Amino acid sequence: MKTQVRSNWSSTVLVCAKCSKRLGGGFGPKGKQPLGKALRQHLGLKKGRKSAAGVVDVKCLGVCPRGAVTVVDAAASREWLLVPAGTDLDAVARALDLLPAADG
Repeated sequence: MKTQVRSNWSSTVLVCAKCSKRLGGGFGPKGKQPLGKALRQHLGLKKGRKSAAGVVDVKCLGVCPRGAVTVVDAAASREWLLVPAGTDLDAVARALDLLPAADG
């Protein structure tokens, strides 16, 4: 029996699916996608464990902010992000260490 499975993820991000659903989208080029899907698409991530990073939609994180989505970077799980609808996806990716920091 296998007790471990390997993934190619360099980082893992948890996105509250309930917050995303309450917003009815709010992200992506047309502002109609949930945050998790828009972030995966923006970063060009594949699905599953063969992707470079994991963006996982979870049921509910229990914070429920108005007009925002709760996001947890698993590497820095003590600090949770509240991402307002319409936030630039590059800024979200940088805050989650999914993109290198901008020079300057």
